[in-house]
Amino acid sequence: MNKIKTKDLKPGQIFSSPVFTEDNNMLVPEMVPLKQKDIDLLNSWGMEFALSEGHLLDIDESLLKKNKQSEPEPELIRFSLSDVRQNSVPYRAYKSLIDKLNSVFSAIKSGDDVSMHAIDTITVQLLQDLKNNPDSFIGYILGGEVVGSELAKNSVNTAILSALTAQELKLPNHKINNIVSAALVHDVGMLRLSKGITEKKGGLSDAELEQIKSHPIHTSKIITKELYGPKEVNFIALHHHERWDGQGYPDGLMESAIEIGARIVSVADAFEAMVTKKSYRNSMVGYQAVKNLMADNGRRFDPAVIIAFTKIMGIYPIGSIVRLNDFSVARVVSLNTEAPLRPVVQMLMDDKGKVYGSRDVVTVDLLADKKLFIKNALDPDEYNGTHV
Repeated sequence: MNKIKTKDLKPGQIFSSPVFTEDNNMLVPEMVPLKQKDIDLLNSWGMEFALSEGHLLDIDESLLKKNKQSEPEPELIRFSLSDVRQNSVPYRAYKSLIDKLNSVFSAIKSGDDVSMHAIDTITVQLLQDLKNNPDSFIGYILGGEVVGSELAKNSVNTAILSALTAQELKLPNHKINNIVSAALVHDVGMLRLSKGITEKKGGLSDAELEQIKSHPIHTSKIITKELYGPKEVNFIALHHHERWDGQGYPDGLMESAIEIGARIVSVADAFEAMVTKKSYRNSMVGYQAVKNLMADNGRRFDPAVIIAFTKIMGIYPIGSIVRLNDFSVARVVSLNTEAPLRPVVQMLMDDKGKVYGSRDVVTVDLLADKKLFIKNALDPDEYNGTHV
């Protein structure tokens, strides 16, 4: 692999082979121009180099190589993935959870009296809605249709992922309830920090970073002194930034000394953060986020929790937007656990660039259809009417 300095990358550059990040995630395929957001992603993750087996092409060389390709890529057509979703029952249930939690957070921020009962009510509703619509909820997390109420949305997303992971680990129901409640409030301490820090674009100073790292302490105080929540919920929220290798905060716990609920919320929170666009960095697609978790190697996360999480999400999580080898575009709708690289997909656009209508439901089981396979995962924003 050739190393390319991030500072030398420029939008529009084209390489003869795919370009990867330092941790071996594909940044752009071969013959696809770099975008500024690709470079911003490398910078936001502190990566000084990109990797490629190919070389930078000049304009004439890239045109010649493109002309030699036998299958030209069809022009992408604008269409919205959220139009159909937002009129569905599962979407309204998901949005309702976010709205209810946002109301609780607003009350806490205003200093109004709020009890743990308000959180418990949302927990019960979330688990019931999730039972009915697990695939839809994962799709909403990856699609990012809900705009605004960011803290509440991120917390609901983390709670959904935590619930599914805890269920995969076959934890008892009372423990799952506590884990979900803790996930809903795990970042509520952020309400005690200034917007200048929580919404800052760009890097944080050492002093600002220390303030960010204090949020679990603020969360613990809110749970114990304002919500009067149970100890287990408090410990899960307090320790969700502890690391498997003992290098986390605030108490430097390691391995099994960290409560299992905190280990689960830690993984769910990290995945949610990677697939959600923040003020200070771009989002990752679900495939890249899963690969990052799998590459952890027992540093930040409990390996057993990573295995459970990967089982429920798959290599290409349900809801992922993918391009197939014939240049058609599809959404992952079901997993084949025995063949994680070959899920069931619903077609969104055919190989000629024709968009399927809302009534044209065409699904393909990639395990059965050996001619087709996933070429790469795509950013949902590319197909949400924002790009061509």
